[in-house]
Amino acid sequence: MVAYQTVVVGTDGSKSSFGAVDRAAAVASATNALLVIACAYYPTSKDDVERAQDVLGDEAYQVVGSAPAEDTLQTARDRAVQQGATRIETVPVRGEPVKSLLDVVQQHSADLLVVGNRGLNTLAGRILGSVPSEVARKSSVDVLIAHTT
Repeated sequence: MVAYQTVVVGTDGSKSSFGAVDRAAAVASATNALLVIACAYYPTSKDDVERAQDVLGDEAYQVVGSAPAEDTLQTARDRAVQQGATRIETVPVRGEPVKSLLDVVQQHSADLLVVGNRGLNTLAGRILGSVPSEVARKSSVDVLIAHTT
């Protein structure tokens, strides 16, 4: 088996996505691969983020501007280092998660994409689609769906 050279993982700041970062970092560490941590976002004003937090509560991590994306990426990087990853790149990507992750995979010539399983077994995920199922269906490289929920 050929070792992975470049591993991409997506994070949105949720506990589940940080679990995926941990798993991707462990794989990258074991194979001395480059770990690329991506965070997709849409620019949002501070006022919009605060209003969303009032309404969404625990789900508010999904509403971020560019600064929170940078904070999320720094937290993910710190976690990856704790898992032993040494070659790490972080990438904030403006746009929706599935397309953003697939673009990062292509831009970095990655050979593994790691995502958490959040939303995979929910009714909304089955009806509307979930990030893990969509990237697994559309990816041209291996996909590891880490059990994070």
